[in-house]
Amino acid sequence: MGVSGDRGRPLGVVKQFLVGAGLLGRGLGLVLRRPKLLGLGLLPALIAGALYGTGLFFLIDFLPQLSSGVTWFAGDWAEGIRDLVRVLAGLGLLGLAVLLGVLTFTAVTLLIGDPFYERISELVEDRFGGVPGEVEVGFWPSLRRSLADSVRLIGLSVLIGVPLFMLGFLPVVGQTVIPVLGGALGGWLLAVELTGVPFQRRGQRLRRRRAVLAANRPLALGFGVAVFCCFLIPLGAILMMPAAIAGATLLARTVLGQPVSDPGSGRVADHQLGR
Repeated sequence: MGVSGDRGRPLGVVKQFLVGAGLLGRGLGLVLRRPKLLGLGLLPALIAGALYGTGLFFLIDFLPQLSSGVTWFAGDWAEGIRDLVRVLAGLGLLGLAVLLGVLTFTAVTLLIGDPFYERISELVEDRFGGVPGEVEVGFWPSLRRSLADSVRLIGLSVLIGVPLFMLGFLPVVGQTVIPVLGGALGGWLLAVELTGVPFQRRGQRLRRRRAVLAANRPLALGFGVAVFCCFLIPLGAILMMPAAIAGATLLARTVLGQPVSDPGSGRVADHQLGR
């Protein structure tokens, strides 16, 4: 399934990528025009942010002991070299923790705020015509499915993120190719995670979600990479989560061939969202 332009012609890969990135901006516009959506989305992100911030605080507090533990082999080295190795090890541990935090923050936040994000996504869906044949899922079945999908995606994030972090220490390649590859993979995982709510509303699980997004990979990557870059900014993951949920709902509707604009206008009219 490809994405077409205004005249029905398929868009090129670069244009699809840019359209995907633009979906995050459209999601931001939707939530900024509706304080109700913004408030719903910020609460679970703030809770998750507090949990991750507490974990980071304790990590930094115990970082000297941890860096000494992972550099046990340097115990008998000259003091200057030993201290340098331990500082580098500490920075490496901190960098790895931040990377894993970025990769897992979305899954944890989605799990905490499932009812909130379900409501945001539902309001966006209703604004653009609703969901034909919507599948009603109870709270506990929905929570179990979200938990199972989150565990899978967190595991995949760790399996990919740790090797990429280690490869980042390679000369030249680690400072050029690896960051781009990491951003692309991180963006893909975020696109898969964030579209979980609208796909679940249609009775479609993780395997189907990946298949549909893979058929529209440039579009999904454009959205996911834009979210990934915003999440790297301090407090970006908390402040942008409501917009990411709204944008992911637009992404899901787009890849499933459902409208994301007002009939006959071609433009999004935000003033009616959330009525």
